[in-house]
Amino acid sequence: MRPSSPFVPVLFAVLLAVAACGRGGGSDRAPEPGDRSVAEVQGQTIWASDVKREAVAQGLVGEGEPLDVTSDLFRRVLDEVIDQKLLAREAERRGLDNSALAQRRLEATRERILGDMLVETVVNGSISDRAVETIYQEQVRLAQTSEEIRVRLILSRTKPEADAVIGILAQGAAFEAVAAESSIDDATRYSGGDLGYRTIDVMPEAYKNALRDRPAGSTVGPFQTEGGWAVLRVEDRRRETPPTLEQARPQIVRYLTYEGVRQLLEELRGKAEVEVLLPGDTPRSQEPASAPRPPAPSAGTSAAPASPRASPPPVAAAPAPKKTS
Repeated sequence: MRPSSPFVPVLFAVLLAVAACGRGGGSDRAPEPGDRSVAEVQGQTIWASDVKREAVAQGLVGEGEPLDVTSDLFRRVLDEVIDQKLLAREAERRGLDNSALAQRRLEATRERILGDMLVETVVNGSISDRAVETIYQEQVRLAQTSEEIRVRLILSRTKPEADAVIGILAQGAAFEAVAAESSIDDATRYSGGDLGYRTIDVMPEAYKNALRDRPAGSTVGPFQTEGGWAVLRVEDRRRETPPTLEQARPQIVRYLTYEGVRQLLEELRGKAEVEVLLPGDTPRSQEPASAPRPPAPSAGTSAAPASPRASPPPVAAAPAPKKTS
């Protein structure tokens, strides 16, 4: 016997919608080019695209990611889709789909599906590789790349201990070896105190002041931080490298999707007669409440602007600082 799916209780609320959408199914015609049938439930065909859509809805795979039909994940989601259809058929047999409450829920789900399809058709269909590359090139042109610094850290509890570290380094001891032996920062001591490359703007204030204008090869400190007394060695300085087009693509696509939906909803609200019947209601903001949120900024970038017209996401992002205490 096939094991019961752990998602059945969670999915039960949407089974009536599946039943409504699936009514009249069982066609042998593939819904998408290259699609293939993967199961049949009481004469109704389940297609690979049905399973992929469910996996995307659950956040198990991305919209553009492949889902191998031979994978364990595909089989698990297929089992859930089969369970959905079995429960939906049984709900229909019992006449649950005929109640007024069921009809309202089915209509609400139908509207959500149609809205998603409109976005897929009108908005997603207009996001071309050329549009993505145009925004990417413009952002690269406008980006003010910062200088990245690679430093090593030895953190001590007290200033006398940090002074002793300076003395040992002055005698020619390797910074990495002293860090491994003496540093109290467990996050970096086993890598020779290596903090990696980062821009000064994301560092704690004490580090910013100590490292500013210090050339590669210099030893800095000791100076006091929240976690103790720090001694740093500047390993390298270089200009920050922006991400490639492929690395930036997902964030740019999210921005273009957000802008497309915002403009579409703005246009639809402008044409429609909408009256909110709540007491003391204030005029709605310019941005439709159902518009998706703009893409979250990457680490080291500023937050999204408050204006309804979001700015394209910056393509250069600085790494977050490691904790040193």
